[in-house]
Amino acid sequence: MNPLLEESAQRAIAYLEALHARPVRPAPEAIGRLRGLEEPMPDAPSDAREVLAKLDELVSPATMAMAGPRFFGFVIGGSLPVAVAANWLAGAWDQNASFDAATPGVSRLEEVASRWLVELFGLPAGCAAGFVTGATVANFTALAAARNSVLKRAGWAVEADGLFGAPPIEVVVGGECHPTLLKSLGMLGLGRSRLTRVPVDGQGRMRADRLPRFSGPTILCLQAGNVNTGSFDPFAEICPIAREAGAWIHVDGAFGLWARAVPRLSHLSRGLELADSWATDAHKWLNVPYDSGVALVRDADALRAAMAITAEYLPAPGTQRNPCDYTPELSRRARGVEIWAALRALGKQGLIELIERNCRQARRFAERLTAAGYEVLSEVALNQVLVKFGDERMTRRTIEAIQREGTCWAGVTVWQGHTAMRISVSSWATTDEDVERSVDAMIGCARACRDG
Repeated sequence: MNPLLEESAQRAIAYLEALHARPVRPAPEAIGRLRGLEEPMPDAPSDAREVLAKLDELVSPATMAMAGPRFFGFVIGGSLPVAVAANWLAGAWDQNASFDAATPGVSRLEEVASRWLVELFGLPAGCAAGFVTGATVANFTALAAARNSVLKRAGWAVEADGLFGAPPIEVVVGGECHPTLLKSLGMLGLGRSRLTRVPVDGQGRMRADRLPRFSGPTILCLQAGNVNTGSFDPFAEICPIAREAGAWIHVDGAFGLWARAVPRLSHLSRGLELADSWATDAHKWLNVPYDSGVALVRDADALRAAMAITAEYLPAPGTQRNPCDYTPELSRRARGVEIWAALRALGKQGLIELIERNCRQARRFAERLTAAGYEVLSEVALNQVLVKFGDERMTRRTIEAIQREGTCWAGVTVWQGHTAMRISVSSWATTDEDVERSVDAMIGCARACRDG
């Protein structure tokens, strides 16, 4: 085993060290070589080192350099070295993080990490946390607690009786809510179309003056970090109204919730602590490996009621926190290990520096692109930049050229009727030099497309 693991580590190290110099987008030839994977399953065993070599030689060159410093296509932060190392160690432990009695080490790590997160985000003491795959399942988990709780107040027990015949729930969302929120609502039986959508302003923020009148079982879904603009809904205006009406308030904060750790950005999320549940991704601004999300719920009993499981063959509940009582999965990997390691290594000040640096770098993208004559569509509230290079045809053509050129990678989006390139800055590895190099490439490609 030792030579194989050592070789794997060396190959991974070589991959990471090469990211700074290689094109972000994989070359067409590398993608073409993936045909080498198309073979029948072997009848006989294969040498493990040969399997590892084939994996590295065929797949590594065909990967997008998401772990590198110049991938701006999605809010993906790469992975902090300590988080990668913790991930490798956790993989060797191979713990099924379900019950404290069976896996006390990783269970206690998650308990500590959950307390740190609640403190970091300034949420009410006693909030429960579930460590899940990402924001989709974090939204699903928190909204399951919301659904069951608002129906319980109406005299209906979802856990026992399901949704057939249950009182209707009004679900209120913003006009620019993320599609993963809608997917979560659909999986919960609340529908993707039977929602009340509240109009948004010119930055994508929910308009408090257009809220519906809340009555009966209601779930209000707000947003911390618009996927295009990075903007925040006006929590301080909306949350008191919803709380007074008895609505459950949920916040989709996939990347924006991390801004709560930064004093200079605290004004963006004032009032967010009044919500009942929150969802975020650790593989975004905490920069841990995929997949890693967190559901946070003010009422721990509501989350346990929605998620807990018992069976004769499983350990008795006991007095310690059992991770499986807070997540949809019974069997899962110990996702809290990397979160704990990243928080422990960065500390509050390290995380603040990382987020502030990325926000400053996003503003630099906007400043230089504006100075070059291109239109930045929204305020740079956080780490997202939207830029147009002319009409839709020219913008798409320019984005394709930038992606082909390979210095950096950013994607296309359509926001409030405008086709634009979306730049997301969220990696610990992105330096100011990477920003300047990337902007130079963007401007060069844009001019070549204009003149071509």
